[in-house]
Parts: sequence; structure tokens; C-alpha cells
Amino acid sequence: MPQMGVSVAEGTIVEWRKRPGDWIEADEPVCDVTTDKIDVEIPAPASGRMQEILVEPGTTVAVGTPLARIDAEAKPGEAHPDEHAANGGQPAAEAPPPRTEAAPPQAEQAPAPNGEEDRSRFYSPVVRRIADKHGVDLEQVKGTGIGGRVRKKDVLAYIEGQEGAPEGRPEPLLHIESPYRPDEADAPQPSEAGTEAAPAAPAGAPPPGVGELVGPTRREPMSVMRQAIARHMTGSRRTAAHCTTIVEADFARVAARRGELRDAMKRRGVSLTYLAFVARATVEALQEHPRLNASVDGDELVYHDDVNLGIAVALDDGLIVPVIRRAQRLSLEGMAAAISDVAERARAGKLDPDEVHGGTFTITNPGQFGAVLATPIINQPQVAILDLEAIVKRPVVVEGEDGDSIAIHPMTYLCMSWDHRALDGADAARFLAKVKARLETWEVSR
Repeated sequence: MPQMGVSVAEGTIVEWRKRPGDWIEADEPVCDVTTDKIDVEIPAPASGRMQEILVEPGTTVAVGTPLARIDAEAKPGEAHPDEHAANGGQPAAEAPPPRTEAAPPQAEQAPAPNGEEDRSRFYSPVVRRIADKHGVDLEQVKGTGIGGRVRKKDVLAYIEGQEGAPEGRPEPLLHIESPYRPDEADAPQPSEAGTEAAPAAPAGAPPPGVGELVGPTRREPMSVMRQAIARHMTGSRRTAAHCTTIVEADFARVAARRGELRDAMKRRGVSLTYLAFVARATVEALQEHPRLNASVDGDELVYHDDVNLGIAVALDDGLIVPVIRRAQRLSLEGMAAAISDVAERARAGKLDPDEVHGGTFTITNPGQFGAVLATPIINQPQVAILDLEAIVKRPVVVEGEDGDSIAIHPMTYLCMSWDHRALDGADAARFLAKVKARLETWEVSR
């Protein structure tokens, strides 16, 4: 299992594209792996013949674990006397070709039979999730993987043939900064000696007798992404001393400046959003308040020289946080271009593993969906996360030379969750005041 980013500690085999006896070219994809970060193809380190698969699909192993053996001294077309999984160790000349052999060691790579078999043995979570979303019976999909295994592209092709439009979106996974796992103390404890404990109800199950009141229900397994979000968010709530500070910001000058620059930037292929202004103001404030551009490591605070800005991107089935590195070097236009780039590639599933780790501060933007107030959960091991809410026109009191007046201005709330282990309320308030002041005094030409 190769290293796929500094913070990736393990990976799960989704599918083998080659099996024992197959010839492999160097850098040819041999298997698909999913991590808490992203889905990746694992290329062969050298040309040769596949000798043995050591880790079956569905198995999670640590980085550095051997996945398979390749005979790098073999030659294309020559006989391979020992195919471990395909013929039980007998010479190849005395056994059927490895692609048609159905020996027990390869049972998990055979086509799924009709009936109520455990589909998790044959279909990856990505395949099952796409199929469930579109109501596809996977028994009707012809697989092109080893042994007839149904791959993601097979399901998408089937959907395109049935509906005329492919699902078309790969399934990237959540950015996770911490290897946190729920405490073992949360696991059910054995009953006291001499007593007989009643079977524990599943987590979240209604009390006995309530089912008939609830009505019909259905259960489905969480996607890999949903499980990763659950672990990370629960871990963050248990780890950090969460507090939230909120300020109201007037976007009148930002809106005016955006109107001045938008058309020119659009001609250069850059979409200038309000988020770009907030990101630029945040980076400037972080440079003046470095305590918020830090992380907690045991009893120490680690201050980061660079602002590696995480931008939360909503997906159909979760979210991912690509990181804009050295964001302090970017102008407003550069920031807008960088945000558009990582967001588009995140939604298309084209991020590299290294692009979803190493953030030092995160911005999330639920305001684009109409949210007006929220308390986000900190992205560990960072110490704060800023939430941009919907920008709404409201009547406000405006101070002028002739006194106060009522005007209609675009207003929003900036909500920041922060870790009281690393910060105090004054730190959070001063930081948000700096962001607010920058946004409300943005230079305009007229």
C-alpha cells in the first residue's frame, strides 16, 4: 500500500484489475484503492507477471503493507509454472488458463450469482451507491472487471444506456486531517458477573414497541465518505473545546468592487465570487493574528508560516476540503481563480491526494444554499473554521454627514467556531473584527 499523502495511514482495496498469471506493464493500474481522502488507482511498480494477490477486495490495510507479488524477471509469453491462486500451485501446462479457472481461492473475483448473496463481496461501495441512487439492479449490469466484476464505469455506462445521460461524477472522499477514532470507551461493556444482559439494540434504533408508530422504514449502509465524515466530526467535537463567535458584515463596498471587476475577470476566464473576497480578507487577518493559523499538538501550539487555506466543497454525498497552498501569495484575482479551480476539480473527482491535506485554516460557504446562521465543526487539527452565510439585503442604519439614515445594504453573518484550548474569546473577536473591517472598507474606484 503506497503512501498517498502525508496524513493517509491506510487504504481499502476496492477491486483488482489483474489476477495471478496476468502480464503487467510498468505503471499500468493493477488495483483500485479508496482512502479517507480520495479514490486512487495503484500502478504496477515494474513490468512482470502477477504471481499472487495478498490482500482481497474490501480489506483495509496500513500504508506499507504488501498487496501483491509480481515476478519482474518473467518474460511476456513465457510459461509461468506457478500460479498460486489460479491453479493451486500446479504447473500451468497441467491446468486451465488462469482467466477461466474457478478455483476456490479466486471465489471472490467470480461473477456474482443470482440470489441473495452478500453483495458487499462483489460490489464496491461506490458501485452500490451509484446503483442505489439510480435504482439500478446490479444483476442486470454486465461487468468488465476480473471474473465479471461490475466496476463503476460499467454502472455509469448502463445508466447512460437506460436514461441517455451518465451519472458521470466520480466519488472523491473526505479530507481528514486527524487519525482520530471514537474512544473504545464508547463500545458496549460486558454485563456484571452473574447477570444476564439483554441484547443491545442497534445504535439509533427506536425503543421496543415504537416501530409500529414510526411506520415503514429502510436501512442502507453509510458510504465510505459518510463514515469518514462521521468519524472526523465526532472526533473533533470530543477533542476541541468548541466555541462560536459571530459578527455581522456589510458587503456594500465588496458588492461595488465586485461589480467593477467582474466583467473584466470573466473575459480572462475567472469567476469573481463573494467567497474570494472573504478568503482574501481572511488570509490578511491570519497574517496579523497567527494564533488562528496554528494547530494543536499535545500540549503545544504549532504556528504555520504559510496560510494553507482549505475551501469546503459540497458534493452530492458529502463534502471534501481541497487546500490552496501559500494563499498569502495570491491576489484577489488569483484567489478567485484558485477557488474555482479546486472546486471544479473536487466535484469532478480529479483532485490529487496531496491536494486534500495540510490545511491550516478552513472556510465553508453554506450561505450559497441560503443558510443564514451556523456553527461549523472545526477541521482537526486546525484551531478555527470560518463560515460565510447568505448575503441578504436588509435595512440598516447608516451614519452620514447629515446624521443617521436608513439604507438597504447587502448584509451577512461571519460565524467562526474556534478551539478554546488554543484561543480565548478576545483572540476570536479581534480576528473577526479584522476580517469585517477589511470587507467593509474595500477600495472602490467610484
